[in-house]
Amino acid sequence: MSVPFIVIAVLMLLAAAAAMSWRNLVHCALSLVVALAGLAAIYLNLGAQFVGFAQILVYVGAVAILIVFAVLLTRSGDTPNQAVLAPGWLTGIVVAAIVFATIGWAVLHSAGAHKESPPAPAATVKNIGDALMTRYVLPLEVIGLLLTAAMIGAVVIAMREEAKNPASSRRESAPSEKPERTDVRRSEAGNGGQP
Repeated sequence: MSVPFIVIAVLMLLAAAAAMSWRNLVHCALSLVVALAGLAAIYLNLGAQFVGFAQILVYVGAVAILIVFAVLLTRSGDTPNQAVLAPGWLTGIVVAAIVFATIGWAVLHSAGAHKESPPAPAATVKNIGDALMTRYVLPLEVIGLLLTAAMIGAVVIAMREEAKNPASSRRESAPSEKPERTDVRRSEAGNGGQP
């Protein structure tokens, strides 16, 4: 293991632990972003360029930002008063350690662990891009059209829900306006029609 790998792994584990243990949801989401970025850095350190950049674009650039905006728009700034750890946290740690040890033993004693690995293919971002733009251009275009149709459908559904909400808010505000007008008419009638 190289020194950059150890540093990135330690930072990623600390960020993941912070995402599970902090009470503020915004801090948890931001530490999740750091953990996902650390995973992308590990992919890049191991030479998997495409997977690393896809991790940055999809998870760090889209999913994590979506989580942050969802938390900021739907939750209040109050921190919960509940305990961070569940009552059976010690049992969970013991079960997780047993499962991890069992899986590790099975991997180390498997038949594939002692075979020589084949040479890694040279799958760079340039090679994948060339393949997507030449050999797999039709599936790429179909996926693009499918995602565009899904985006248009989401916009149409959001516009329908937005169109329903102003009508319901007008209906709710209409009864509150009528008593004010009748009160004004009653007060005018009580004063002999004088304002």
